[in-house]
Amino acid sequence: MKRALLFSAMLAGASLLAGCSDNEVGDVSLGVFTTKDIKLNVLSDPLIPGVTCHIASIEADLDFSDPSDSSISCRQTGEITPEMIAAIDKSKAGDVVFKKSKSVFFKTMKIRRIYDPESQTLMYLSYSTKETSGSYKHSLSTVPLWGTKAYQAPVTPVQQ
Repeated sequence: MKRALLFSAMLAGASLLAGCSDNEVGDVSLGVFTTKDIKLNVLSDPLIPGVTCHIASIEADLDFSDPSDSSISCRQTGEITPEMIAAIDKSKAGDVVFKKSKSVFFKTMKIRRIYDPESQTLMYLSYSTKETSGSYKHSLSTVPLWGTKAYQAPVTPVQQ
């Protein structure tokens, strides 16, 4: 009886993890004989709303853990100002801007924003917090500040 209750609770938890989110913009079935789908989600950076990221990841509705593979693509979709760049974490580790549970066993997919000051580029790293098949799955997308109000022209020796 206890096993049945435990199994029911775990199954309910797994179905909650697989539920639709309000940022889902696409759902592609991987076939009739599988419970896995590719979910497409949209994310606007909370500190830089001029950046929109689309994340593709596989979700397995009846499994306790989703596959770790994901893909990310980020683009400038609005204004990026110097004030926005001033407000972000500029450490080498950057800032987590989004996270989503991918397992009842503590696996999480995270999206981290890291700023590269030399090239004046925002980097968005999608990664899994749990090793799978000897690898931590990850994907990278970049958004250069060139052409935005936040871009600062490099100082040349003549201008000094």
